[in-house]
Amino acid sequence: MITVYMTRMLPAPAQYQYLWEISSGDVPAGSTVRTFGRLSSYDSARSEALLTAHHSAAQHKLRLNTRFVEPFHAQLGSYYLALGELDLVDEASLVLCARLLSCIEGVDLSLLQNAVEEQRRYFHEREAAQANL
Repeated sequence: MITVYMTRMLPAPAQYQYLWEISSGDVPAGSTVRTFGRLSSYDSARSEALLTAHHSAAQHKLRLNTRFVEPFHAQLGSYYLALGELDLVDEASLVLCARLLSCIEGVDLSLLQNAVEEQRRYFHEREAAQANL
């Protein structure tokens, strides 16, 4: 009984989602996600930041609520990895309530994307194997 209660209290494990998947509406509110992008702005008074990423000739944006990771030294223009829950603020606006915000400047982003794709393939194969049992 206690185990069931404890598992409901914990958030779901975070899945890597690209910024463009989140901003296009492919990821529902309430999801726990990991994403990365360039820190474009930060307002410490409002505890808000903005991550951006380019994909398919379009710029995608995601607002962050930074109240749980403050104080942090924002390096505008650097790449950050964010982990947290997506909240629906108004009818169509998602905000990531960041639980972790880490500067990943210097990380090879193409290798990170390859790792995300490999992890997705692994999870897909694992789910398919479990479905066949």
